[in-house]
Amino acid sequence: MKNLFALLILSLSFGLNISVAQSIPNDRIMQSEDKRIAEEKLNVFKSRSALPISELITEIGLSFLGTPYVVASLENGLEEKMVINLRELDCTTFAENCLALARTVKAGKTDFESFVSELVRIRYRDGIRNQYPSRLHYFVEWISNNQDKRIIDGTPNQNGIKSNKVINYMSTHPTNYPVLKEHPELIPTIAAQEKALTQTGFMFFPKNNITNLYKQLQHGDIIALTSNIDGVDVNHVGIILKRGTEFYLLHAPLSGKKVLVSEGPITDFIKPESKNNGIMIARPVF
Repeated sequence: MKNLFALLILSLSFGLNISVAQSIPNDRIMQSEDKRIAEEKLNVFKSRSALPISELITEIGLSFLGTPYVVASLENGLEEKMVINLRELDCTTFAENCLALARTVKAGKTDFESFVSELVRIRYRDGIRNQYPSRLHYFVEWISNNQDKRIIDGTPNQNGIKSNKVINYMSTHPTNYPVLKEHPELIPTIAAQEKALTQTGFMFFPKNNITNLYKQLQHGDIIALTSNIDGVDVNHVGIILKRGTEFYLLHAPLSGKKVLVSEGPITDFIKPESKNNGIMIARPVF
């Protein structure tokens, strides 16, 4: 009888595990905790859906304070399964998740699938996930493509200067990217995307003209710190918090290993000796 009881418990446990596994589609990488966190935040912030999206995204961002940093969480193979991870964040996924949550709340929805749909639309070129090259790997394209989708407004950058920088880091350093290392046949596709970005160029605010930058920055802006590293467009991403007359960065930095608010103002990130040479603005709209 004891053995029969133990067998029954084991079978029930096995059945539960199968049920949990089956509840997550095969084309996703996530845990049940990610769904719980998303639904919790959607329900907490639904009463604030009337707020401007700039206010909403900062409030949602602040609710992630202390969330651990994770590196390369989206890298999962050629198939590019949809990664939903609210337990750990890097600078880009922090901004993306806050924006997707804010847009879902503004749409008056609190269900997980609506949030995932927003996240897919934000993360992938034209909102279509179709293997590794479909992800918006370069943030300058993230900005332009999400402006085309009317998710953000990048027009404040027109008040800056144009960069004619050659963008080619991924195709010239494929061994740094597991998928490109394993699938070198993708390199020409990535190189073609880079060539298009280089030909278009991008507008940004150089760090030698802070006065002009401050005239454009607003509370709730998503900003990108542009790079002086060869082939690289952007070094870091975060959300602007305005406190008094100063601007701070709400972000998920590798150095801090968690989501935090910068101790100093945004100008600390664009000092003369910094590898960041300026700032781009991606203003959420709804």
